[in-house]
Amino acid sequence: MKQKLKYLLKYLKYRMKAKHSGAYGIHSPFLYDLILDVIEDEIPYYSMDDIWELRQELLADKSEIEVTDLGAGSKAIFSKKRRISDIAKHSGSNEKFGEMLFRFVVRFQPEALLEIGTSLGIGTLYMALPNSKAKVYTIEGCPNTAKIAKDNFSLFEVKNIKQYIGNFDNKLPEILSEIPKLDFVFFDGNHKKEPTLKYFEMCLEKADNKSVFIFDDIYWSDQMEEAWNIIKKHPKVTMTIDLFRFGIVFFNPELSKQNFVVKI
Repeated sequence: MKQKLKYLLKYLKYRMKAKHSGAYGIHSPFLYDLILDVIEDEIPYYSMDDIWELRQELLADKSEIEVTDLGAGSKAIFSKKRRISDIAKHSGSNEKFGEMLFRFVVRFQPEALLEIGTSLGIGTLYMALPNSKAKVYTIEGCPNTAKIAKDNFSLFEVKNIKQYIGNFDNKLPEILSEIPKLDFVFFDGNHKKEPTLKYFEMCLEKADNKSVFIFDDIYWSDQMEEAWNIIKKHPKVTMTIDLFRFGIVFFNPELSKQNFVVKI
């Protein structure tokens, strides 16, 4: 109960700080277009309905698996045995932000994408389906969860996803050694401060001025909020966007060093 109240207070604070809604009052042409064309756009794409249907099936699946949790765990599910429906509800990408991921990929056309935390693979599909020529690397710590994700990838017959299973600390260096340049990273696998900052620094070595990093659940815990505040101040980071659920990071030196809090 205390955690829920604390999270609610964080959300109210975010709403009070957010000065921009519907691109109103935005003087940055880059951010103005991004809000209208990506963040708030509601035009459906061809495969969004298929992902939505898959998510509904997962939300209805009451079968249980044993979960290996190597991160900060779940605030809603405390047992190692968890229903697929609960994982889909609390750990997978929801429709609103999943579709936003899809539109980000459409907008920036990344060739090499990395997802840290596959879960059931919903977010992975949102990133893989917009461009079959792009390569999506995804890593999951739990073998049983990863197996369901793999089945979901097969169901969609996607060929551009390369899946890894194991501890992020061990697997991430292996993945990064295969990628010459990282265009897009979705951080959604460990909600602790030190691992988040560690993975950020590791991925930063493969980033360039056009790379986009997205951090999920930046207010999930005090540790995640602390990590987000440190990332915003990093010397290589230029513009950041705080959407409460997502924290979006850009490295383009042509963008002004500014942290925007956008109401959605």
